[in-house]
Amino acid sequence: MTSPLPTFIQRFFSHYLPLQRGLSSHSVWAYRDAIKLLLRFAAETLRKSVEALGVEDLSEHTVLAFLDHLEVVRLCSARTRNARLAAIRSLFAFIAREDPSWLPQSQKVRSIPLKRTEHNTAHYLHEKQIQELLDAPDLTSAAGLRDRALLLLLYNTGARVSEIVGLKLADLRLDGAGQVQLRGKGNKYRSCPLWPETVRALRAYLAQRLPKDPADQSLFLNARRLPIGRFGIRHLLSRYSSQTSAPASQPPVTPHTIRHTTAMHLLRAGNDIAMVSYWLGHADINTTHAYLEIDMDLKRRMLEKMDGPHARKKPAWHRPDILEWLEDLKSGPNYVQANRPKTASRAKVAP
Repeated sequence: MTSPLPTFIQRFFSHYLPLQRGLSSHSVWAYRDAIKLLLRFAAETLRKSVEALGVEDLSEHTVLAFLDHLEVVRLCSARTRNARLAAIRSLFAFIAREDPSWLPQSQKVRSIPLKRTEHNTAHYLHEKQIQELLDAPDLTSAAGLRDRALLLLLYNTGARVSEIVGLKLADLRLDGAGQVQLRGKGNKYRSCPLWPETVRALRAYLAQRLPKDPADQSLFLNARRLPIGRFGIRHLLSRYSSQTSAPASQPPVTPHTIRHTTAMHLLRAGNDIAMVSYWLGHADINTTHAYLEIDMDLKRRMLEKMDGPHARKKPAWHRPDILEWLEDLKSGPNYVQANRPKTASRAKVAP
């Protein structure tokens, strides 16, 4: 049985993912990369062209071999392997729904288990470290004004880097009580208030913002006056974090490090975890609970609010006399005979 695999893939990416599931463009690109790698691997392994591949060629055996290839040859981590598998599972679920005749093969592929991964503790910055990072940009230059506004907005909102990259001028409100509207995962919108310091930094940046295309409404621009990307923001954070007093053993500072920092500082300020979850745009509050696991100061304050147990002091244990007596039984081989009670001798009977 052959199948129009390209037709399935085109509908999967053009209609199902963006329209039915409402995934962001970044999520769609991640799925695209996974399927591209699978198609190339299958074509090389089966010695076919990509155009000649059918659904039957993407068997459970081929998918398992592809996952091994990711880890052994491409040296991908288990997390990356699981992310690729999730994209493949989603594709086969779509194919089975479009054509139920592929349901048996879909079930086999979708039953491939995810690998267990280590739970990495979230890294965040302490108050002194984040202040050093915010003070690093040179405010006498246009790039420094942009970077200061960008760093403050990241820390103020705890936004994902994709949310910052996607910001438009219309998403800002700087008159009165400043606020920004963020578009998160699944095209869900949330609004965050802004500190007066963030508003002032944004106004200073906007006063000298000069896009290459006057019609460009992207909030942050790169050195070429084009919309800044995720890797550009990561590069800025890497450069400025190297100017702080952070120890060399500390993990690199990324946009998600700033997000973790915002979450931790909000929790340590005494905010309810449900409100912090809403602030960060978490779909599941259990995601926010992970931050409670890494703050020992917060745990210590929680413990101090609870009275400790008042346990009674037990007397020191001593060995009972009977045990001492039993222990003495092994002191010598004739102990039992020596301590046997004496009996009267029998009287002699006359013959």
